Amino acid sequence: LKKSIQGTETIRFNPFEGDGSGGNQSFATALLNETGDGVVFSSLYARDRMCVFAKPIKGFDSDHELSTEERGAIEKARHTLPSA
Repeated sequence: LKKSIQGTETIRFNPFEGDGSGGNQSFATALLNETGDGVVFSSLYARDRMCVFAKPIKGFDSDHELSTEERGAIEKARHTLPSA
């Protein structure tokens, strides 16, 4: 069970706040197991395009640079774990 997804969290945000594009359609979603391994998916939405990213997570961190929203999703998912 320790390797199954047990911690999840989604944070919605507007990366283009102030210029009227995007709204709160962008998101970061963390899916973690009990040891902090998993993935964080994020999307950046604008009126003319949408980009989706996936970053592997190992021990609640990643070798890839994480945005503030991605780190927030990981931290909130961490607190939903049974051992938290």
